[in-house]
Amino acid sequence: MHFPRLPDWLVYAAVVLALLISAVGRQENAAAPPPPPPVPGEEGLPLGPASPFDPAVVVEVPQTTEPGAGTAFAVSDDGVWMTARHVVEGCRQAAIMVADGRGVDAQVFIDPRGEAAILITEGGAPALPLGLDRTLRRGDRAFHPGYPQGRAGEATSRLLGRENLVVRGRGARTESVLVWAETGRTDGLSGTLAGLSGAPALDSAGRVIGVTVAEAPRRGRIYTTSPETVLTALTASGHRAASYAVGEPVTPENYGRVADNLRRDLRVAQVICLETDQAGAAPAPEPSPVGMPQPQAAPANEAEPASEAQPAAVSPVD
Repeated sequence: MHFPRLPDWLVYAAVVLALLISAVGRQENAAAPPPPPPVPGEEGLPLGPASPFDPAVVVEVPQTTEPGAGTAFAVSDDGVWMTARHVVEGCRQAAIMVADGRGVDAQVFIDPRGEAAILITEGGAPALPLGLDRTLRRGDRAFHPGYPQGRAGEATSRLLGRENLVVRGRGARTESVLVWAETGRTDGLSGTLAGLSGAPALDSAGRVIGVTVAEAPRRGRIYTTSPETVLTALTASGHRAASYAVGEPVTPENYGRVADNLRRDLRVAQVICLETDQAGAAPAPEPSPVGMPQPQAAPANEAEPASEAQPAAVSPVD
């Protein structure tokens, strides 16, 4: 039996298409841990409300704070910013960096109920739009632009579900957070994401759906606040987000470029804590990226982690 010979142009086109698909896959997964196996029947399902029966992670927070650096983003053009609580808690002098070696003073507002914090500056940057009322679904993508390891960088992830963050020590509380599987990051960025705490978690339309607060490096997980925590922090501070802000669509192919644009426009900026409330603390000329304490996995129905279990390290990513 003889089969007709395929035209050369068709063979070449098939080879080029295969190479393009392979290149796109490598780009999204550059330096990232392998994604978790799919959960049959769950991807695409709407995310349910927070529950005390959600899985829990426990984090021990030291009572003392040290100068450090993280990420912040603008939510109103008149100088209202948001970051992660542990980046600026106990900070006497905070600054939003607007150029190399130059920053503007920022007043800090901490909502004691959650991990989101508000910063107020004189003058501001174009705001990012909020998408706090949208329905989240398992498998949704998020993009995290900021300053991991103190340098410009970003990561991307997919939504796994909810967990309860049990904080012990300073700011003790329990709050619902979202857990994401990291699927990609900036080329050349390896190791910890310290410094990314406070970065916005953006959906595919460029809208903020949470604040990046922690990572579990061994498990390839990123944790963000829930949308409800962001809304509660804004309401408690007495400030409003811009209602007219517009975001840029984000995809696994363009999220590096979009992140660069956001940093260039100062919609995403580095935040530095120069001096803390500790007695005798002095300004730090070169603050290091803030790292979260390492939480341990806990059974969903217990506040204490099981002693025989192997805890999963979760670190603040600022």
